[in-house]
Amino acid sequence: MRHQNSVFHQITKFIDWQTFDGLVDKHKADFRVRRLTTKDQFLALLFAQLSGSVSLREIDAGLKSHGNLLYHCGASQVARSTLADANAKRPAVVFEELFTSLVAQANRAVRRKMSDVIRLLDATNISLSTTSAHWAQFSEQTCAAKLHLIHDPDTGLPLKAEITSANVNDITPARGFDCEAGATYVFDLGYYSFQWWADLDAQGCRFVTRLKTHTKLRDVHEHDVPDDGNILADRIGYLPKRLSGSRSNPFAKPVREITVRLDTGRTIRIVSNDLDASACEIADLYKLRWQVELFFKWIKQNLKIKRFLGTSKNAVSIQIYVALIAYVLIRLAHNAQKQIAKPVAFMRLVRINLMHRKPINALNKPNAPPPLQTNQMRLQFT
Repeated sequence: MRHQNSVFHQITKFIDWQTFDGLVDKHKADFRVRRLTTKDQFLALLFAQLSGSVSLREIDAGLKSHGNLLYHCGASQVARSTLADANAKRPAVVFEELFTSLVAQANRAVRRKMSDVIRLLDATNISLSTTSAHWAQFSEQTCAAKLHLIHDPDTGLPLKAEITSANVNDITPARGFDCEAGATYVFDLGYYSFQWWADLDAQGCRFVTRLKTHTKLRDVHEHDVPDDGNILADRIGYLPKRLSGSRSNPFAKPVREITVRLDTGRTIRIVSNDLDASACEIADLYKLRWQVELFFKWIKQNLKIKRFLGTSKNAVSIQIYVALIAYVLIRLAHNAQKQIAKPVAFMRLVRINLMHRKPINALNKPNAPPPLQTNQMRLQFT
C-alpha cells in the first residue's frame, strides 16, 4: 500500500528546515542542550497550535498518544518541565526570524509594482495573567502584551511582527520597521507622528491615516466634491507650523484632507500626502485598514494566544511567533488545495485530522476503506 503522510507532516513540509537549522546555529539555540532540541520544541508548540492544546499537560498527552507517528514528522515526545524550561530560555529571535523567512517564501511568487503595494499597520493587546507583571504591567490590575504588525491586504499575510508590553506606544516599533520605498502605508491614530510621516514621504512612500480633531490645516484650497456621495470635503493645505513645546513641524509639504461620512453617520477626517489620487480612492485605502482588525480577530479565535505556557516575555513571544507561523502554514496548505474554500473551515478540518494519514486536499472526505486482501488463506470443506 502506498505510504500516506499525516496531515501534520504535510503541513510542516512547507518549512525550509535548512533555514531553520541555520537560525538555530546563528543564535546558538542548541548550545549545551542535552534533551530537547529547538526543533523538537518548535514542533511541539506547532502541534499545540494546530491541535488546540492549551497547556503543557495537553501537549505532553497529545504527543504521547501519537508517538508512533512522530518519527516521520521529525518530532519527538517532550516532558512538560523540559518544554517549559525551553520556552523560558531559548532565544525567541529564532522563531521571529523563521516567521519572517516563511512569509518571504509565501510572498515570493507575488510580483507587483511597488506603486501597487499596500501595507497596513496596527497593534493589538493580548491579555496576560498577573504572573507576567514583572514585564507586562499595564495598569494596577491588568497585564498585557502588544502585538505590532505590518499586514499585506493583497495576500492576507502578516509581514513583520514585534511583541512588546502593552504600555509601549504603537509608533515606537513602527519607527524601527524597514519602509519599502514606493509602498502605501495605511494606519490609524496610534501612529500620529509628523516626523514619521515626513520620513515616509522622504522615502517615496504614500501614507493614509486620520487627523485628530484639534489639528487644523492652514492655507487651505478646497476641491469640488459630488453632492450625492459620502465624501463631504476634499481640500489641500499645510499641517500646523508649530507642535507642542514650540517645536517646528518637520513635515513642510502640502497634504490632502478628505472628510468622509461613514455608514453609521459619523464623520472622519483622512489625511494623505497623495495629492493626485481621487478622494474615493484614498477613502477606500483607509477602509482597507479593517482587514488587519479581522486578522487579529481570526488568530485570537482560532489559534492559542489566550492562555500561555509561560510567564516570561521570552516564553510569551515564542508562543505568539509560533502562532503566526501556524497561520502562515495554514494559508500555504489551504492555497495548495482546491476542495475547501474558507480558511477557517480548512483550519477546523486540520485540527480534527491533524495526525491522520490523509491528503490535505481530501480533509472533507471520509477515509477510504482498506483494500481487500485477495491472498488470504481459504478453508475448503468437503
